[in-house]
Amino acid sequence: MKFEQVTTGLYLEGLCPDGDNVWVSDPVRGGVKHVRANGSEQLYLADRLWIGSLTLNGDGLLMVAGEGGFIWLDGATGETGVVLHRIDGKPIPGVNEVAVDPEGGLYFGTIDIPAIARGEPPGPSTLCRLAPDGSVTTLHAGLKFANGLGVSPDGRHLYCNETFGAVWMFDIRPDGGIENGRIILDKPDCDGMALDEQGTVWITGYKSNALTCLNPDGTMKGEEPLPAGGCTSIRFGGADRRTLYVNTVPADAGDRIAVGDLAFGDESVCYRARADIAGLGGRQARIPIAR
Repeated sequence: MKFEQVTTGLYLEGLCPDGDNVWVSDPVRGGVKHVRANGSEQLYLADRLWIGSLTLNGDGLLMVAGEGGFIWLDGATGETGVVLHRIDGKPIPGVNEVAVDPEGGLYFGTIDIPAIARGEPPGPSTLCRLAPDGSVTTLHAGLKFANGLGVSPDGRHLYCNETFGAVWMFDIRPDGGIENGRIILDKPDCDGMALDEQGTVWITGYKSNALTCLNPDGTMKGEEPLPAGGCTSIRFGGADRRTLYVNTVPADAGDRIAVGDLAFGDESVCYRARADIAGLGGRQARIPIAR
């Protein structure tokens, strides 16, 4: 692949293609950038840290996941509001990555952002589902650090990156619940995830200079080299869904941030490239948002 630079940041994380444009978050520096096809950029939520993922909702609002749960952002006006900040009456410490299911619901993983912000080891993560009717179901607890998520093209399997551990595969029940969780790849630095239309699972590693590709059954398919030491996230975009976006970081950046070392500049780069296969399409979050 031939990679072209899109934008830079301190430690880029969330990615959300929007036509020929793309939304990118910088959780350590703060904020969300809307990078247009002509190269111009607009910054939103400049003071908001720890934004882990970005997803467009069916109404055109951007779903922003991070500390405290989900908020929404209107890119046209800059207005924001709360989508979800409690589960069963308890505050959400944070949300990292999400995956849209065929019904328009969102699978998501919680993370202990307050501990991360204090430079302490985070508590365990939980996988949950936010349904199109606004209800929330807790699905699987006890993960080390929930990260990239993906749902298979047929809607029968949920894949989950457990950073500092491995990649998991779950069966999805008809009611949206999950069962029969099993590890399909040992990869301690696994981070972001995306699926293509053939069901291939594309996995990034924050210390890995190549994308790991798995077959739908979890067996190894191959690797795709990257132009940097590590990669936090990956998404397919563009009209034909063959524009591949990746956020890259120096291989040691994650370890340095974990101990509070921010003595580096804009070494994190968002790239795009043309892929031979289209990303999984046809799914859009349909979460009810009160404005």
